[in-house]
Amino acid sequence: MPADQFVLLGVNHKTTPVEVREKMALSGGYEEPLAALRRISGVQECFLLSTCNRVEILLVVTSECNVDEEIVTFLFGKKISREKSTTYLYIHRGLDAIRHLFMVAASLDSMVVGEAQILGQLKDAYRQAGKEGCTGPLLNKLLHKSFSAAKRVRTETGIGSSAVSISYAAVQLARKIFGNLQDKGVMLIGAGEMAELAAEHLLGQGVCKVVVANRTLSRAVKLAQRFNGKAVVMEELISQLGEVDIIISSTGATDIILSREDVRPVMRSRRNRPLFFIDIAVPRDLDPALIELGNVYLYDIDDLSNVVEINRAERDREAVKAERIVDEETIKFQGWLERQAVIPTIQALRQKVEEIGVAELDRTLARLEHLSDEDKRRLEKMVAAISAKVLHAPMVYLKENSCSGRDNRTEKVSLIHEIFGLSNGDYKNGSRRTS
Repeated sequence: MPADQFVLLGVNHKTTPVEVREKMALSGGYEEPLAALRRISGVQECFLLSTCNRVEILLVVTSECNVDEEIVTFLFGKKISREKSTTYLYIHRGLDAIRHLFMVAASLDSMVVGEAQILGQLKDAYRQAGKEGCTGPLLNKLLHKSFSAAKRVRTETGIGSSAVSISYAAVQLARKIFGNLQDKGVMLIGAGEMAELAAEHLLGQGVCKVVVANRTLSRAVKLAQRFNGKAVVMEELISQLGEVDIIISSTGATDIILSREDVRPVMRSRRNRPLFFIDIAVPRDLDPALIELGNVYLYDIDDLSNVVEINRAERDREAVKAERIVDEETIKFQGWLERQAVIPTIQALRQKVEEIGVAELDRTLARLEHLSDEDKRRLEKMVAAISAKVLHAPMVYLKENSCSGRDNRTEKVSLIHEIFGLSNGDYKNGSRRTS
C-alpha cells in the first residue's frame, strides 16, 4: 500500500497572516466542508482540522490523483487570488504528510511548542470526520497513531512541562507555591492582556474565585463576567486581599498602588496564609519591599521573563528528543503500510494453494470410498499441513524487511505472482485494484 496515497494540504500561522486566514472559505462547523471534500473526485478518505492558527486537510486519494487545484479553491474560494493562495499553501505527500501530522499532534508545529490544546482539537476533528463517515481504515489507523505518538512525546520528554509565556510562567510559579490550586482565589488589578491570559490559565488549573479591581468599574464588571467573577473598585483593593491568594497587577499607574505597610496587617488577619503577588506592570505597581514580609511572594515582569528564557532553552532541548520520537513513529507507520501492501498477494497465494489442496483431496477421496471418517480427517489434516509448509517460505519472503521499499516490494510481489500463477488482473503492485 503506497504511502503516496496520503496528501496533506494546509495553511498555518507560519505561512499565512491572520488577515488571510480569517478570509478562508471555511465556516459553520465541519459538516458542510467535509461533505464538499468527499465530493472531490479521487478522494477516498478525508479529515479536516480548523483552528485559529491552522487549517489542514488530510486525504487518502486514488493513485495518480491530483487534487491540488480543487483544494486551493476549497480553502480560499474567490476571496484570495490564485497566485497569492499558492504562496500560502503547503503540501505534503506520502511520508512527509504522515510526519507532519505527527509533528502537529505532538505540538512541535504549534505557535507555542509543547502546548496541549492542539491534541484535543485533533481528536475533536477526528470525531467529526468519523461522524460524517469521512474516515476509513487508513486514516483511522494514521490518526490513532498520531495520538499515540503525541502521548509518547508527552510521556518521554518534558516538552510540555516548562512555561514559555509570561502568563503561563505565572501559573507555574503559583503551583510551586501552593501546590493544588483547586480552592484558591485570584484577583486581577487592572485589565491588561497578560493578566487576563494568566487568569485563564489559572482557571484551567482549578482556581475557584476571580475578583477584578479596576479604576473604571464598567471595565471591571465586563471582565469579571467573562470569568464568572466579582468586580470591585480600587478603593476596595486592600479589603479584598483577605479573600484571595494570588494577585496579578497590570495597571497603568505611575506610582506604587500597594505598599508593604498596606499588606502587613492583611497577613496578620490571614494568619500568615501565603499571598502570591505577580507584578507585570511597567512601571511597577507593587512595592518591592513586599518580599520582606513572611509568606509573601513577589515576582515582577523581569523575574517572569527570566523563568521563560530558562524554560525556553530547556524546551528546545526536549524538542530534539520529541522530533526523534516523531521520526521513529513515522518509520513504524511506514512499516505498517508496507506490510499492508503485500496482504492481498498473501491472501491470493493462500487461497490458491488451499484451493489446489482441497480439489486434489476431493478427487482422491472420490476414488477411496472405503476410507473411514477418521481416515478422511487424517487426510484432510495432512493436506492442510502440506499447504501450510508450501506457503511458509513465500510468506516469509513477502513479509521480511527486505521487502520494504516500493520498487523492491513490487519486484518481489511480481515474482510471487509469476511463480505461483496468480492473477495479475486482480492484483497490482501488492494492492487489490478496486473498481
